[in-house]
Amino acid sequence: MKEKKVIIGSVSQEQIDAWKEKYGDLWELTVIDQDEIPHSCYLKKPSRKSIGYASVGSKTNPMKFNEILLKECWLGGDEDIKTDDDLFLAAAGQLADLIQIKEATLVKL
Repeated sequence: MKEKKVIIGSVSQEQIDAWKEKYGDLWELTVIDQDEIPHSCYLKKPSRKSIGYASVGSKTNPMKFNEILLKECWLGGDEDIKTDDDLFLAAAGQLADLIQIKEATLVKL
């Protein structure tokens, strides 16, 4: 029988449903560490204010954008993703996907 791998930071389906009800869009970000152990966290859609705050922080430190965005969107999960450099850097590569830009057109009249 195949054993199910424990995901560090996972939450119940009830918690996920409650977050979806409150925040709408929700993402689970999973990082696999060097020991092949998965670590997960749950993120909400960033607000315009959060993106602006992260952008200002990145002017002096490029990694600050990811740190701020992760903090602002964080709902729960394994705190090691925020503090362990290897886990954070792996997660940082996915954070830009939280910002979903819709198509727009501009027509001069």
